Amino acid sequence: MVEKYKIRTDLAMEQKERFESDHVEVSGVVLEEEYDEEKEIKITTVRIETENGAKAMGKPVGTYLTLEAPNMAAADEGYHREISETLADFLEKYMKDTEENQEKGYSVLVVGLGNREVTPDALGPYVVDQLNVTRHIVQEYGRYAVGKGGSRIVSAIVPGVMAQTGMESAEIIRGIVNETTPDLIMVIDALAARSTKRLNRTIQISDAGIYPGAGVGNHRSEITKDTMGIPVIAIGVPTVVDAATIVNDTMENFIMALETSETLKGVGVVLQGYNSAEKYELVKELIAPHLNGMFVTPKDIDDTVRRISYTISEAMNMLFAGKEKIMQS
Repeated sequence: MVEKYKIRTDLAMEQKERFESDHVEVSGVVLEEEYDEEKEIKITTVRIETENGAKAMGKPVGTYLTLEAPNMAAADEGYHREISETLADFLEKYMKDTEENQEKGYSVLVVGLGNREVTPDALGPYVVDQLNVTRHIVQEYGRYAVGKGGSRIVSAIVPGVMAQTGMESAEIIRGIVNETTPDLIMVIDALAARSTKRLNRTIQISDAGIYPGAGVGNHRSEITKDTMGIPVIAIGVPTVVDAATIVNDTMENFIMALETSETLKGVGVVLQGYNSAEKYELVKELIAPHLNGMFVTPKDIDDTVRRISYTISEAMNMLFAGKEKIMQS
């Protein structure tokens, strides 16, 4: 049963937490945590350094940085501005590793993955809608026409989904890369989480690219440096959670309640003997086939996705145009 256990999540930190909860040490994987008390943002970095670590984690070698902001789902403009600034700072560090010569102009292709017609999956398209694209201006008037940030030339595309286009997003992006020759790809997509407390409150940044649909079992062609030929930075926010996970969390709370009951304490002891993998598989077997494979999203997802998409787009606009210029506007 344990061997078949697979968490439905796109977050590297949740994969690492799963091993830690089972007291399993994964070699080749390093986890670092820090907390910004002023901004109330927890920053977790998972570095997968070896192929063995990648195999155990089910994710490619690379760095996965996660920003957890409990109030990110709330309508607080000041707090969202702080998140945008923090996100822009981290993206700057990722870009510095790929930029060699800004004098010639550095071209970035931003890709908004997802289906605009399905709100929990519309994060990528919504972010692209609010980006300040500059490639056409630079081509017409020169890069100094867009001011201080002219050394970073921005283009963007929303490739849609296969049901709309008949093509893999990776195929469309590869064609654009061959035609426009950008230096870097930034991909934005909605993710799946293991924990409901991280829905719409977490942003993951990765330099390992992205495997669209992996978190919900809908695997599509990967968008990585190996397939695109240039560095790929992936940005994602979890907007859905597996229904089996919600039931599993409820069972955990139920077990804790049983422990406090004198008459039912024995039942709680039996269930407590299961590890997290066995509990999850038990839940999946109990709810199948009616709920197994169902994914759940919060009822206020419409407003939340639009709010978070604006937060991410502001961070990217700061990054491309120069933070000082955005802050003054």
